[in-house]
Amino acid sequence: QVQLVESGGGLVQPGGSLRLSCVTSGIVFSIYEMAWYRQAPGKQRELVAGITSGSSTNYADSVKGRFTISRDNAKNTVYLQMNSLKPEDTAVYYCNSKRRLNSYWGQGTQVTVSS
Repeated sequence: QVQLVESGGGLVQPGGSLRLSCVTSGIVFSIYEMAWYRQAPGKQRELVAGITSGSSTNYADSVKGRFTISRDNAKNTVYLQMNSLKPEDTAVYYCNSKRRLNSYWGQGTQVTVSS
């Protein structure tokens, strides 16, 4: 049974930081591409950042220079370090694992950026 469990969301003031974690089980984590997506109310889910099995990364233009994705294969965990947060970063953040035709999602964690 595949599980992806996100944590680390919460309420933060503009300019603040959060670190999201996604712990996986049931997959061979090291060979999967991992990604963070987010969905704001009334909007479509969008890709925030991705990291390949070889640790190559890509980012949405809106978060470049502020967010950093990383992975720890020994802990089956992917992280999203979010700095200089803005109100428009408010969304539910989802972890995704993908390899060939297999794609799995976590349940999401809420991030709210507000003063």
